Amino acid sequence: MNDVPRNDVPVNDPRFPGLRRRGFLAAAGGAAAAGLGGLALTGCAGSGPAAGASADGGGRPRRGGRLRAAFAGGGASETLDPHLANLFADVARAKALFDKLADYGPDLSARPRLASGWEPSAGLDRWKVTLREAAFHDGRPVTAADVLFSYRRVADPAGAYRAKASLEPIDLGASRAIDARTVEFVLKRPTAEFPNVLAAFGAYVVPEGADDFDRNPVGSGPFRFVSFAPGRSAVFRRNDDYWDGAPYLDELEFVVANEESARVNALLGGQVEYAHELNPTTARAHEDGGRVRIVRLRNSAMQSFAMKTDRPPFDDARVRQAFFLIADRKELVEGALSGAGEIGNDLFGKGYEYYAGGLPQREQDLDRARALLKRAGAEKLKVTLDTSPVAAGFTEAAAIFRDQAARAGVTVTVRTGSKDSYWKDVLDSGTLCCYRSGAMPIEAHISQRLLTGSTTNATKWHHKDFDALYRQAQSTRDRTARAAVYERMQRRLHAEGGFLVWGFADWILGTASNVRGVASGAPANSLDWARFDKVWLA
Repeated sequence: MNDVPRNDVPVNDPRFPGLRRRGFLAAAGGAAAAGLGGLALTGCAGSGPAAGASADGGGRPRRGGRLRAAFAGGGASETLDPHLANLFADVARAKALFDKLADYGPDLSARPRLASGWEPSAGLDRWKVTLREAAFHDGRPVTAADVLFSYRRVADPAGAYRAKASLEPIDLGASRAIDARTVEFVLKRPTAEFPNVLAAFGAYVVPEGADDFDRNPVGSGPFRFVSFAPGRSAVFRRNDDYWDGAPYLDELEFVVANEESARVNALLGGQVEYAHELNPTTARAHEDGGRVRIVRLRNSAMQSFAMKTDRPPFDDARVRQAFFLIADRKELVEGALSGAGEIGNDLFGKGYEYYAGGLPQREQDLDRARALLKRAGAEKLKVTLDTSPVAAGFTEAAAIFRDQAARAGVTVTVRTGSKDSYWKDVLDSGTLCCYRSGAMPIEAHISQRLLTGSTTNATKWHHKDFDALYRQAQSTRDRTARAAVYERMQRRLHAEGGFLVWGFADWILGTASNVRGVASGAPANSLDWARFDKVWLA
């Protein structure tokens, strides 16, 4: 799934006159399954500030104060049900109140959270997960029964919960609680990357029987519930008994502000201390002004063009290779992203676990591109490039690439589609489109988008031998051997795949000058993004 806008809903908050909001899905991805370095793991909690380096130079943390954070929201239908968390605001609120068994580190590998360790069977089809000592906000201990209740709730066919597809590998009927703090997960097939299933977007642990999330949500997270006004605000207070250490802040308030200009003005005016999702122009305007701090989360969003490999002209690998060589990636990053990012190399997940970083960086080569098109019988090629203002930089990228292609003798017609139906429209129709993805493990990108049975296979990459390599990776216990299989798969994609990955966009945040502890070394959607339990006010 991609970052797609929800319907705009006007909001009026007397404290923030004129604020409007628009919600965005929190991640390009549902299923998440890519592994930690070792299959068996026992250890301490996941990454704190050290793992995602602070953007402010640190300093001695101090307790106290209320931090107000402005996010785009989802209107009166907003909920605190963590299993329904789709918007960035939803996820930020959910991770303040609740915990998962694992979460993603800066390289998108699984880090333990409520789980203190995990151990697979020899066949990788059974995993024993041990829980750390942790308590819900009402004092009840977090138990194996709570974990199984939470996962079975998410997997309920009658529900529409975010992590349902992610939990598909688990046979929840056969899985069981061995004791109060040990769960045995029985899987439907060998899954070497099972720890990242535990870190899946939306796979939060709630108390057994919980169903009143909007009036009295009880989690095990770093903050306790105080109040919630859907589409307006949510107020939480510090959980002094949090298993990973009490937060520094006394209180945390989320306020809804759809428009980026409203979030910036609220930050500049002292109405909030944290503004989520700023554009590059705003960042440049205020980066050196001293009034606010700009935080850039690198490699947070893949930017690409998706070529459908099952139909002309992109069913010919030579045409796809020619398009790889047409792209001037630096020009695209500078023009479409205003320089707020770095170039890509036609592979997803730059800097993430298993990324094939040793492959040569592809450069523009128009002579070779023309020669490949000639051999493919595709001289004077004409194609339509679908785009939409659904995502920042899409229409600009389309115009830039149109001009680049013209220099190789290719006529690109840009077709601008509806923001409301763009992702649905381009999944199956057309031949070439603008595409982006938020952070997720590389394995999840492969399983969701590049297998014959993948439901969001926008490039229509259907290859049985590639599917077999994926199954081989999932059945390989040794990490080094597994990484070699993933590299082999990525070499194939780099040579002839359907994603022309031209860049990776920064995710940009703004904070007041007295805010400390905001992590800058981890992409959006990872553990340290919007992690307010490690933030303090100087």
